[in-house]
Amino acid sequence: MTRLCRASWPAAGPPRPVRAVHLGLGAFHRSHQAWYTEHAADGEAWGIAGFTGRSPGTASLLRAQGGLYTLVERGPLGDRPEVVGSISAAHDGDDGAAWTRWMSAPEVALVTLTVTEAGYHLDGAGHLDLADPDVAADRAGLGANLGAEALPIRTMPGRLAAGLAARRRAGAGAITVVPCDNLMGNGAVTRDVVLEICEAVEPSLASWVAAQVSFVSTVVDRITPTTRVEDLALVERLTGCEDLAAVVAEPYSEWVLAGRFPAGRPDWVSAGARLVDDVAPFAERKLGLLNGGHSLLAYAGSSLGHTTVAAAVADPRCRAWLDEWWDGVARVLPLPAGEVSSYRRALLDRWTNPRISHPLEVIARDGSLKLVQRVLPVIRRYRAIGEPPPPGAARVLGAWMAHLRGSGAAIDDPRAGELVRLAAGEPSAAARRLLDALEPGLGADGELALELTATCRELEGRYR
Repeated sequence: MTRLCRASWPAAGPPRPVRAVHLGLGAFHRSHQAWYTEHAADGEAWGIAGFTGRSPGTASLLRAQGGLYTLVERGPLGDRPEVVGSISAAHDGDDGAAWTRWMSAPEVALVTLTVTEAGYHLDGAGHLDLADPDVAADRAGLGANLGAEALPIRTMPGRLAAGLAARRRAGAGAITVVPCDNLMGNGAVTRDVVLEICEAVEPSLASWVAAQVSFVSTVVDRITPTTRVEDLALVERLTGCEDLAAVVAEPYSEWVLAGRFPAGRPDWVSAGARLVDDVAPFAERKLGLLNGGHSLLAYAGSSLGHTTVAAAVADPRCRAWLDEWWDGVARVLPLPAGEVSSYRRALLDRWTNPRISHPLEVIARDGSLKLVQRVLPVIRRYRAIGEPPPPGAARVLGAWMAHLRGSGAAIDDPRAGELVRLAAGEPSAAARRLLDALEPGLGADGELALELTATCRELEGRYR
């Protein structure tokens, strides 16, 4: 077998100069931000230094391949491979020396992030949870050793604070932080948690960050399933090379950004990204229709025995529930009706692609964090116009309740112990407790609680 490397792929050329840093060197980054940089008109001038978030494995694989990997676009009718060369350096996320070195380099203009909702370490009020053990450890470590070149940092806010402190010491100037996740207003949220940990460690650092660091808000989208052994074998057949870092993704991708880039950025627009004044309408569309729809399918679909998005959408019961939810969301979206309708049609085309295996069990993870972003904003919009929440909202939350009571996908949530206890017992009382756990006072909505109970009983009884 031929190992994928720069020597065996002459068209790749030498590594590109590192001008961007990325935290979260997983499959989604490689199918999205790295892909957009690869396809930017000036992409040859923008190399990425990537850092893993949890495991050093991906960094080791990419280093062995000179940063190269194959991206397979998997359409309904076939696969199209391409080699991506935008990652110039790959590091273990625990390599604090490399992190501070790149973050303090004047030529580095931006840092992108792909972390989960849990990676922000927010408390119930939406601020950085300074009582969280990992956050507290980072705060203590930074406070005692802020000038050190390498610190054992555990969290994204702490890691950014350490890197930005190094940049300040080096006099490297302005930089842009670009979070790429499903959090509403992710730029502002990232700014807040970074400023809060900096303020707790050294107020002057917070002042420097406020003056020198731009935080961009984004909407990102590209279904990127976990790479399987058979996918690696396919890549070898298609390319003649063994590539252990290969990624599979759907053909569709979206990137919407709003904010300033004082030190510059790749020409992502030439690769299909959109620069807008406000990402909020696009974020609401995606969180409500795509992510909210995914949550519904993850809990209701898995309760009916389905394991993938494609299988759940093909079930007439799930499809009817999905349309019910989408109708409710569409009514309060701040976008033209035609754009919303075309987005819904595109989602169905994507989700019914039988060759993309998108596991419901993965989507079901961290529901207590995701539903706050995906469902509660829709409920608030209906309250703002003086109307009760749409039936689809109760359907999503009721399916989540059934999930917590043992139906469908395995439970994987940072609040699992608490939520399973709240969900136990008589369903109507459990519904109120769970609503209050998502948002204090929400359990007082008796009609919503009754609708949750009905969905839960339906999934537990007739279909379980």
